[in-house]
Amino acid sequence: MNMIMAKSTNAINAYNLVKTLQKRFVDKLDILSAKFGENKRFEDVIWLRENGLCGGGDRFEARDEVLFNTASVNVSQVHYDKLPNKSLQSATAISTIIHPKNPNVPSIHMHISLTCLRDGNSYWRIMADLNPSLENNEDKKIFDACLKEITKENYEEGTKQGEKYFFIPALNRHRGVSHFYLENYKTLDNQKDFDFAMDFGKAVIDTYINIIANAFETRQTFSVLDIKKQLDYHTLYLFQVLTLDRGTTSGLLVHDQNDVGIMGSLPKFVNKALLQTWIVKIQIPQNELLKNIIDNIENDGVINTQIKEKLAQVVRIHYKNYPDALKYQASGMIIPNTVNNHIK
Repeated sequence: MNMIMAKSTNAINAYNLVKTLQKRFVDKLDILSAKFGENKRFEDVIWLRENGLCGGGDRFEARDEVLFNTASVNVSQVHYDKLPNKSLQSATAISTIIHPKNPNVPSIHMHISLTCLRDGNSYWRIMADLNPSLENNEDKKIFDACLKEITKENYEEGTKQGEKYFFIPALNRHRGVSHFYLENYKTLDNQKDFDFAMDFGKAVIDTYINIIANAFETRQTFSVLDIKKQLDYHTLYLFQVLTLDRGTTSGLLVHDQNDVGIMGSLPKFVNKALLQTWIVKIQIPQNELLKNIIDNIENDGVINTQIKEKLAQVVRIHYKNYPDALKYQASGMIIPNTVNNHIK
């Protein structure tokens, strides 16, 4: 990758951490493709921030259309080593969403990031949530048990914040069935925090792979109704990401050099008619945001690269026109200062 990496020790270590997790996940997903799908490996796509002077990243995208609706495992590191007046020194992250094609196989979202400020302070953002189109109690039990075992004393706080973050007020329901979220996480032991982030990522990846490997093998049949339920759930997923997800919105407001990557969490198809029924459920001016989202989706509901680029612009323009509307974005107990960190 032709990009200049951040120079601080914490940023270097964080980049090594997220790249290690990225490789672990992609290697395991490639094995599943060889066993259950088309045997097509994930493909690496590179993007650069300011031609690489401020970092950039790469995302591994699924090419196996038998196993995956859409899937990407993204790593990024944005830094301002050449711009010492900014309060942010570096932001390093792995963010991944896997949407299997089989509606019996759950999706997953995971995000682990380290923000390093110029004043020497740093903090982690650690998230994971299991997102089935068709709920399976055993999958939820396995995923919950993994989170509880790996997070220990952080489990209660993480699940409480996760339940808050992934709740959709307009629809009175959650996105997903198992949620964990720690914002502004840090202790007095820097190495312990790194170890926690790494162990969390490994455990979530391995547990999810075990869940979906079993699902691919034992839940091969599904009905037209199951496909319809998956389409509607994917519609809910897009709705939550584009109208509530603070991480997505912050990424789009900071810069426009990775729009397709930031929109990598969106599924390939949504139910446009269902989206339209939700306009009346949300407050002003967010109803305008949803209307503009709908206007930029074709009637067939396909979410391709061109549509992702349009939707990124819709979200960006909306919050530039209505900056106060950011208060409607999802949050845990702490609201991060992500956008201002990049601007100031």
